[in-house]
Amino acid sequence: MSALIKKELRLCIHPTVFLFFSFSALVFVPNYPYEVIFFFSALSAYFCCISARENGDLAFTGALPVKKTHIPLARILVTVGMQCIMLALTGILGAFKSAALPAEQQINQAGLSANLALVGNGAAILGAFNLVFFPLFYRSPERIGVPFLLAAAVQFLLVGAFLLLRWSVPLFSETLNGGNADHTAAKAAAMFTGLAVYAAATSLSCFFSMRNFKRVDL
Repeated sequence: MSALIKKELRLCIHPTVFLFFSFSALVFVPNYPYEVIFFFSALSAYFCCISARENGDLAFTGALPVKKTHIPLARILVTVGMQCIMLALTGILGAFKSAALPAEQQINQAGLSANLALVGNGAAILGAFNLVFFPLFYRSPERIGVPFLLAAAVQFLLVGAFLLLRWSVPLFSETLNGGNADHTAAKAAAMFTGLAVYAAATSLSCFFSMRNFKRVDL
């Protein structure tokens, strides 16, 4: 497994991955729907899969002395690493914004503020992407477009749901909004809830992806 992960890191990482990491700085843009940031992390996974397909990675990897089910697992684990970096950067920059700017400048009129709860929302969004994209992709690894479009649609539905909650539910509009200094325990609980959803959804994604890839004729 470690050899496959090294292969993914050396041969399949697309350069846009590192560019998209910088998009976590969008938390400093006033009145921006910050949940959209996590779409770019999903987009980087799509570009990695595209790059691997165009370079004949599946034929190469299939010829290696590795367990077949480890092939999708290695790709997902590398993607999880990229997503965790994006979540961590967003949380760190959000914490810096919370500490550096006045409270009135931390209120986001377009959605949730850049705080711990946003990290939880982002984790849930990325978990949903993993659960939809990878099992569909590894059902037919040569076809990437439709799995990505369906996963992206689910992502934006969740983004829309979080924006709606921001304006309609007091828990989101009052307690979970604003900087980390206010209602810290509630925001931390929201973050850990989102991370738990992410872990569960990604675990299911690994299970279904490995099961589907078993049936693929290499």
